[in-house]
Amino acid sequence: MATDYDAPRKQDEESNSDSIEELKSHRSDQQSNVVDEDENAAAESFELPGADLSHEELSVVVLPAQQDEFTCASCFLVRHRSQIAREEDGLYYCLECEA
Repeated sequence: MATDYDAPRKQDEESNSDSIEELKSHRSDQQSNVVDEDENAAAESFELPGADLSHEELSVVVLPAQQDEFTCASCFLVRHRSQIAREEDGLYYCLECEA
């Protein structure tokens, strides 16, 4: 069955009779005051700007560039040698920076 979307829509009498106050009261009845998230756990995950992190230790292993990799002289990302776009004065540039 085809639907004519340009035709005026029929409005329900119920939607016209609801006042804003009634709608607000129904909305507040349906909302719950219970929060599922633990506030302490959420607060620990936030990192404040300027926070003193001097007592923290990093546990990241940094590998030097491999033989089949290069560091782009423009974006400084380590990329595979297949992405070399050009070499100039011993510096390599990747395809994305040259595009």
